[in-house]
Amino acid sequence: MSKEHKHDSAHSRGSNRRRLAAVLALTLAYMLAEVIGGFLTNSLALLSDAGHMLADVASLVLALFAIGFATRPVNPKKTYGYYRMEILAALANGAALVVIALLISYEAFHRFKLPEEVKGAEVTFIAFGGLVVNIISAFVLHSASEENLNMRGAFLHVIGDALGSVGAILAGALIWLWGWTLADPVISVVMCLLIIYSSWQLIRESVNVLLEGTPSHISIRALVEEMHAVPGVASVHDLHVWTISSGMEALSAHVTIEPDASHRTILEALQERLRSGFNIGHLTIQIESSDEADSGKLYQIMRRGEAGSSAKS
Repeated sequence: MSKEHKHDSAHSRGSNRRRLAAVLALTLAYMLAEVIGGFLTNSLALLSDAGHMLADVASLVLALFAIGFATRPVNPKKTYGYYRMEILAALANGAALVVIALLISYEAFHRFKLPEEVKGAEVTFIAFGGLVVNIISAFVLHSASEENLNMRGAFLHVIGDALGSVGAILAGALIWLWGWTLADPVISVVMCLLIIYSSWQLIRESVNVLLEGTPSHISIRALVEEMHAVPGVASVHDLHVWTISSGMEALSAHVTIEPDASHRTILEALQERLRSGFNIGHLTIQIESSDEADSGKLYQIMRRGEAGSSAKS
């Protein structure tokens, strides 16, 4: 990995840490206001939003912890360092969002059976303040969320909060103006469904990284075609592309070259194309001549023959 890439990663993490700290302070302050307001108004929608804010506080702390842990140096037992702590934090945040949504939905169904009186006007004003806080927080986190799964997890929590605040405002207004008390649980359930939907993509991408799947933005077919376009490349095999952490892709491959081709020239050309065309910074490419590849194939055939003979005996 290049020094420039490491410097950019360190700068990005420092910026992300400051963003998360600012959003954490805002969220914690208004969460306390919503908890008090929820109990005073007896609003499930408001308490749900406060509960979601509590999960946000936990997720932001987790995201901050992951960023700090990811900066720990590489060691003999962790040759990639702790970069994937951010992916684990993203997965935990996505799962937490789903659990919270299910718990809120469970409580909402109870209120369908036994509707309770809610102070609509107070709910509306308190939830509006929460929405303002969430809009500010989302603005702070948005740009970083496009490049980092950990930051996207925190951003989705804030968006979920914003949806909860909108729902609480709507529920409060319906109760305040028309006395429809069922608006509180109905809107809570709708918001929960939206939260689960938004969390699924985060969970899926996090699991794909942990399973070392091909990054979603990279086409293996296009990548192989680009490698074959380098003069002197005969074939590409044992190709693997995966994500170490957000914005940090890696590739390993065996490349067979034509007999008279230059190893160094082809290696440099492949590295340039893969870095500039696919933004893959961590490359491990083994160059093989046609003779070496043929010898390797013959050796594999011989090994399979020996294994077959052993099985028969």
